[in-house]
Order: sequence, then C-alpha cells, then structure tokens
Amino acid sequence: MIEHLYLFILATLALALSPGPDNIYVLTQSLTNGAKSGIATTAGLISGCIVHTTLLAFGVSALITASETLFYAIKILGALYLLYLAYKVFKSDAEISYANSAPEKSTRELFKIGVIMNLLNPKVMIFFLAFFPAFLWDPSENTVLQFYILGMTFMVVSFLTFSAIALLAGSIKRFLTQGKTVGLVLKWLQILVFVGIALYIMIP
Repeated sequence: MIEHLYLFILATLALALSPGPDNIYVLTQSLTNGAKSGIATTAGLISGCIVHTTLLAFGVSALITASETLFYAIKILGALYLLYLAYKVFKSDAEISYANSAPEKSTRELFKIGVIMNLLNPKVMIFFLAFFPAFLWDPSENTVLQFYILGMTFMVVSFLTFSAIALLAGSIKRFLTQGKTVGLVLKWLQILVFVGIALYIMIP
C-alpha cells in the first residue's frame, strides 16, 4: 500500500506541475486578482474531484462514458459554461476590474466557478477512470475504500501544488499591475484561457 501511494503521489505531483487547463486557469486568476482568488479557484476545482472519486468508486463513471449521448451532452454543457465566462470577462472593464487590487469576484463565486468547471469537464472523469485503477494495491479487496484514499491523496497533492502556483503568481501581481496596458493584457489572457479550456473539452 505505502509503495503504491508513494508512486501515486509522485505521479500526481508531476501531473499537477505539467501545464494544463486547470493550473493555467489558477495562474491567470492569481495574476489578475491575487493569490487569494487563485486559492479560492483551486479549492473549487479540487472539491469537484470528490464527485468524480465517488462516481469512479461506485462505477457510475464507466456507465456515463459508455453512453455517447450523455457524454457528449456533458461536454457541450462544460464548453458553453466556459464560453459564457469568457463573454462576461469580455464585457467587463479591463481598467477597473483588472488593474485594481481588489478581486472582481468574491472567493465564494470563484469557488463555485471552480467546482462547476471541474464537474462539467468530462475529461476529468475519463482521467480518473484511466489513472486511478492502475494504483489499486489490492483489487480483490475493498476497492471503494482504495479509490477514496487515492482520491483524497490526489486532492491534497493537487491543492498544495496549485496553491503554491497561486501564491507565486499573486506575489508578482503588484509588479505587473504597474504597467498601463497590463489590465487589458490580463483581460484577454483570461478570455483565451476560458476559450482554450472549452476547446480542450470538445476535442475528442
């Protein structure tokens, strides 16, 4: 068990540090609104993993991914939600919302967005389905408990890693916001990230 968990932690850490839609989104939130906003977003993204872990543990993920219609519907919902967020950023005032030190959204709102983004991304479900079973230390025993242990471990490692990214990005925010055009650049960076994640979800 210990050996499997050790390898799982290393694999999770490597994945969390690899450039991907989630940590890039946390990075842009932290650069735009500060470390607190990045950590709130991280908490939301990670909390959604509880649902994916539960679905995986009780076999629901396999049923959902086996239904092409249901799976495609989830992908469309996720992509539309992200495009909606991109539109809201586009309609905002870059100078007021991004050059100001105060976050545009409350931590509760950012947490909710993170949860919804995670739950409406079916690729997270597929990732859990493909990644977790390889680290079961005894498939003949209680796999539900093992999946929950792996799920909680994944959440802790990912939260700590993403939070470190948020703190680092937040610490350099005040230097970036001194430029006159930084607000506009960060605004469009957020839009590109939202659209990029939406396209990532829809790509087969």
